[in-house]
Amino acid sequence: MSQSTIESVLQEKRLFNPPRDFSSRATIGSSQHYEELYQKASSNPEQFWAELAQQELHWFKPWDKILDWKPPFAQWFVNGKINITYNCLDRHLTTERRNKAALIWEGEPGDSRTLTYAQLHREVCQMANAMKQLGVCKGDRVGIYMPMIPEAAIAMLACARIGAPHTVVFGGFSAQALQDRLLDAEAKLVVTADSGYRKDKIVPLKAQVDRALADNGVPSVTNVLVVQRTKEKVSMEPGRDHWWHEVQPEMSGHCPAEPMDSEDMLFILYTSGTTGKPKGVVHTTGGYNLYTHMTTKWIFDLQETDVYWCTADVGWITGHSYIVYGPLSNGATSLMYEGVPRPSNPGCFWDIVEKYGVNIFYTAPTAIRAFIKMGEHLPKARDLSSLRLLGTVGEPINPSAWMWYHEVIGGGRCPIVDTWWQTETGGIMISPLPGVTPTKPGSATRPFPGIIVDVVDLDGNPVEDNEGGYLIIKHPWPSMMRTVHKDPDRFRRTYWEPISPRDNQHFYFAGDGAKRDEDGYYWVMGRVDDVINVSGHRLGTMEVESALVSHPAVAEAAVVGRPDEVKGEDIFAFVTLEGNYTGSESLVQELKQHVVQEIGAIARPGEIRFTDAMPKTRSGKIMRRLLRNLAAGEEIGGDTSTLEDRSVLDKLRS
Repeated sequence: MSQSTIESVLQEKRLFNPPRDFSSRATIGSSQHYEELYQKASSNPEQFWAELAQQELHWFKPWDKILDWKPPFAQWFVNGKINITYNCLDRHLTTERRNKAALIWEGEPGDSRTLTYAQLHREVCQMANAMKQLGVCKGDRVGIYMPMIPEAAIAMLACARIGAPHTVVFGGFSAQALQDRLLDAEAKLVVTADSGYRKDKIVPLKAQVDRALADNGVPSVTNVLVVQRTKEKVSMEPGRDHWWHEVQPEMSGHCPAEPMDSEDMLFILYTSGTTGKPKGVVHTTGGYNLYTHMTTKWIFDLQETDVYWCTADVGWITGHSYIVYGPLSNGATSLMYEGVPRPSNPGCFWDIVEKYGVNIFYTAPTAIRAFIKMGEHLPKARDLSSLRLLGTVGEPINPSAWMWYHEVIGGGRCPIVDTWWQTETGGIMISPLPGVTPTKPGSATRPFPGIIVDVVDLDGNPVEDNEGGYLIIKHPWPSMMRTVHKDPDRFRRTYWEPISPRDNQHFYFAGDGAKRDEDGYYWVMGRVDDVINVSGHRLGTMEVESALVSHPAVAEAAVVGRPDEVKGEDIFAFVTLEGNYTGSESLVQELKQHVVQEIGAIARPGEIRFTDAMPKTRSGKIMRRLLRNLAAGEEIGGDTSTLEDRSVLDKLRS
């Protein structure tokens, strides 16, 4: 990438030091402690992880070898025996945490439930025994297609307890998308619910499962376990379908945790690519347990009395790692919420923070921009004084949204951990440690200790500071994906071949463009195919989006490249306006000039199109690939199964 990449965002000079009172109480609260950790981890990553694995986790049997690395395939803690649910549940039962809240759950209609560690352990054991009774054995895959209710987490933990890898499919996916994933995973059992609540509507789930399984659509599935959530009438096939509330009373609350090999598969999670069918990302047990445990502990500075809330769905990797496994392994209180901001209650997130005294709040930039559009009167009407740490996840955050989050939600007192990672990495890779890292709005700052990253060109040569390039990871880490399910060649091609190996080093290519500044801070600018080449100048889409969003009329912007015979590519912007503004030609010209003022004439958009909404995945990410198709006048291609609302795409096309 050229020197002209992403100037306005990356010239962000504001620096926010951790508040002294926060640092004084933090687990890692001094620069000296941090640098010692960082240097120790960098000089000998394998030993660093081994010491933490020994100190932080329970093992039934120690490992014979820390790392077996045959690029691109890694094995961590070879021949070690472990069970992630023992670390998440059993070991807490002999401490004061036994009667501590493990999960606090709030339903969209307002119903709620709290499960202590002892209660959660019992319910996990009951569901594990039910799975066994339904014929699930160690190694069998289980599909989970659920609303955000406690039984979703219970089902995940029950699978892990008996050694049955789970594949969680987000409850908003269609029957066809569900079928595709169940087929690829060869699932034996599906755990679902009658329906769930989302955005003031009842979303049918059991009916979608029935469609996916119709006409023997997934031959491997022999049983379906159904949780009663909304009490909507559903069809139950005799012999195949079973109500959880009828099965549960018969189940024992005792089920020993199966000793698992460190490299036994823990779960498959499907993630869409720009082309081809979704990839089944495979994660294994020991390394994933360790890495999610440590990143949760240090990045969120978990304290024993914290109420921690990650707003993701368990259908995504963020929910796996930072609602279920990471927090529970640390003995934390993890909050689950079934709802999202919606017409009947746009301020529901702030109600939850106030009601439960939430201390740590972890959400996505997409949500933050939606909060901005709704207005700051909503959070200001609630008591958010319990908050002490904020986090962002899912995509780069533009500085103006970062500042709003810092000032309006955090009251200027809460550090923000802007985290970069992926489904494939298993856990957070680049992030501030809130007690020690000064933050810059828009930067994920520095790698987590033990993670060795760089910014390089396509030949694997490191680029200079403040020069754009490709973000790579240079050394294996414990929670890295092990392969693409049933397709190791795709794993190699997608993640290890784009960047040339150097000096016998193989580089994991994240698919993101990035820049490292003179302070060693990393600025992740999004997917490399979200970089626009205008007359030989490379511009990050986030740069132009940040410039547009900094205009008071703009609530959200998505920028893509459109082929241009003269320039190579031209900039095409899709813009959602704040409520009091109306799209007009004069506003188009005003926004174009605003971008010129913020960045320079090279960044002037060739076209701006106003839209009421963006095409987004069900996890809230803008599907820029589809916008590129629209901007170029092309047919929509690739996998669209993650698209939340197809009508948005149809409106934009028309």
